[in-house]
Amino acid sequence: MTDDRILYQSYKDKIISAQQAASFFEDKMVVGSSGFTKAGDSKAVLPAFAKRAEKESIGITLITGASLGLTTDTDLAQNNALYKRMPFQADAGLRNKINEGDIYFIDQHLSETAELLENKHLPQLDFAVIEATYIDENGNIIPTTSVGNSATFAKLANKIIIEINTSIPLKFKGIHDIFIQENYPNRKPINITASDTRIGENFIIIDPEKVVGIVFTELSDSFAQLSQPDAKTTAIAQHLVDFFENEIKEKRLTTSLMPLQVGIGKVANAVMSGLAKGNFKNLTMYSEVLQDSTFELIDSGKMDFASASSITVSEGCYKHLLDHFDDYKDKIILRPQNISNSAEVIRRLGIIAINTAIEFDIYGNVNSTHISGTKMMNGIGGSGDFARNAYLSIFVSQSASKEFNAISHVLPMVSHVDHSEHDVDILVTEQGLADLRGLAPRERAKLIIEKCAHPDYKEELTDYFNRASLHGGHTPHLLEEAFSFHTRFKNTSSMKQNALVKSVY
Repeated sequence: MTDDRILYQSYKDKIISAQQAASFFEDKMVVGSSGFTKAGDSKAVLPAFAKRAEKESIGITLITGASLGLTTDTDLAQNNALYKRMPFQADAGLRNKINEGDIYFIDQHLSETAELLENKHLPQLDFAVIEATYIDENGNIIPTTSVGNSATFAKLANKIIIEINTSIPLKFKGIHDIFIQENYPNRKPINITASDTRIGENFIIIDPEKVVGIVFTELSDSFAQLSQPDAKTTAIAQHLVDFFENEIKEKRLTTSLMPLQVGIGKVANAVMSGLAKGNFKNLTMYSEVLQDSTFELIDSGKMDFASASSITVSEGCYKHLLDHFDDYKDKIILRPQNISNSAEVIRRLGIIAINTAIEFDIYGNVNSTHISGTKMMNGIGGSGDFARNAYLSIFVSQSASKEFNAISHVLPMVSHVDHSEHDVDILVTEQGLADLRGLAPRERAKLIIEKCAHPDYKEELTDYFNRASLHGGHTPHLLEEAFSFHTRFKNTSSMKQNALVKSVY
């Protein structure tokens, strides 16, 4: 096994257990780990450190690409092994600890973490833990199902631990494009002019002297749990398909659209799957994550090429991908996330960005991260990187949710702003699509209420806007009522007018 996976002879003397590797960490150290949306993450060393923290008072600052898989984040959080976490998470156990104030969480645009580390705006990395398919004859890492921030971690960390995952086929070499930019002020343009442009190496260059341990694993990534499209997600997808087809009719787009970026989750997958039913061809993707729908579009012949930073798919899709990997190998690229999410490249390629909102307001401001303005959900991820720089910035959400539509996702004012109205072009719910291009705030408000609001809330939103408009202003608001939907929900468990106050007994 080691002969296939470790081609650099001196590393063979550095094979250790996960427990030995975890013993290297000291209290308050800063650790960078591979992993992006549950793909290519540490499956041995970080779980072993969580176990160690059960019996010791020890904690680290953990920086990753995005979310980790398995129960790693929960185990670390519950064993008080985390002092600070960044830049993204999607774990209920960790989320609770963050919202309780027990763990500091820094929510960052995913393109920024590597930049902040390179520019020494974040503390020095003590360790990098990086998952590998294998190690080449020069001691360099062939990554697995994600790249994330791994190349930057390997470059900057004082010491490196490599996890070789034997469940990943050796033939994974070739799908990665590893590129690290020059330091300021000597940066050159990122020479990506299409989704399939290659500009780097297919391995992560590391200094062999930094490597202190090699750990073997054979666990697969955590699989995406996908829901079948329902009536709401299907309607949202259809509104977008209709919109794109009209853009083609108006000659603002062609049948190949522009390169697509789509956030993760069931709405995003439904939207992508919906494109397979439209009159589109030769589609491309320049995104963060390759999901089931990406491979469905490739299989259908609709998509020619897809670039991202990780592969996060369901168990069935994962098995299909491995069984037919040669069919996909020349159609996908995985890049570092500061390249997949680069503002320069996004603007140059003319990306159509489709991301999910928790809520949005009648003027087009979007909240992607916080419930009721205070409780962190997952984080902003890469949606801000794309929304600000996209050819078309699209946000989707259901119009209302919970029993009896107790929560409206279209509001007088969002409780937290991640994407201001200036970065939002299109809003879509199952009710309809609001095209905000070229509209002033008062025009936007009328259209958003008309097209996107749930019927149960449309009258109240209209009344709010009309009364606010009587007081003037470029963006009319009644400050004493702007968060009335949220306060009503807090008091009654419903945003609807005349809802009964919750009992305090």
